[in-house]
Amino acid sequence: MSKSKSRLILSWVFFQQLLVQFSFTISANRKEIGFPERRICRTTVQGRYLLSDDNGYVCDALSLDPESRCCPERGDKFSCHGCNILSQCCNSYEFCVSCCLHPAQIQKEQVLKLKIAKPATAGAYLSVFDFCAGRCRHSSESVVHENAYVSDFHHCFSLPSNSTGSSVTPVEARLHGINVIIGRQGESCDSVCRSNGQSCVLNKLLVLNQCDIIQKYMSCKGACLASVGADQPAEVVYDAPKHLNPGACLYTRTQSMLSCDGSHLHTKRLCPCA
Repeated sequence: MSKSKSRLILSWVFFQQLLVQFSFTISANRKEIGFPERRICRTTVQGRYLLSDDNGYVCDALSLDPESRCCPERGDKFSCHGCNILSQCCNSYEFCVSCCLHPAQIQKEQVLKLKIAKPATAGAYLSVFDFCAGRCRHSSESVVHENAYVSDFHHCFSLPSNSTGSSVTPVEARLHGINVIIGRQGESCDSVCRSNGQSCVLNKLLVLNQCDIIQKYMSCKGACLASVGADQPAEVVYDAPKHLNPGACLYTRTQSMLSCDGSHLHTKRLCPCA
């Protein structure tokens, strides 16, 4: 092979190497100074009309960004609309998730230590969003008598009551921050709470409206009976007429009748005040 031909081949190989190196440099520079990769949001999918993304915004499905899958950043971030901060329960799943994501509500360190299932199949939450999206769904702590919701605020994001080793039951945990007071004979809960400088919390009457809870506060020596009336949960006074079951505690199966202003001449009400 002639020397001139060899030089031509070597020059061509050298040129190709330069071209590859130059292309790599440009590619590297693009990665360093180019546009950042667009973040893809995770969203809830349970609701028919609303979604909550992992940024803490709530929106309807039609306004979701088709590329990022994120809600528009308008309105309140970490919105607690329709939520009771005291009980950490909301009347909407999506706003429950949004409120739960607020750093002031849930501590990331605690959430990531929680176990999702029993020890044999236990796993851990990968993010606060995973916890909130799962926790805000209906759970056994949201129902009473196993077939009815404790209240309209049945989407709750509080940490499980046993997550810190506490012996407090789930129902008792729902009464955290509530001052449970036994009223005088014939007195309404509105009056009972007002006399203590507080207000009656209507949705907590639903929590108190079950025998095992009533019996923690009242003697119930005449048993615990299902009844009908706006004055319940309550205890019948001992000097009441015999047909009213003196000494018995009463709860109602017609929960829609529960009222803070209900009262009865022969009962003492169990009242949730805050």
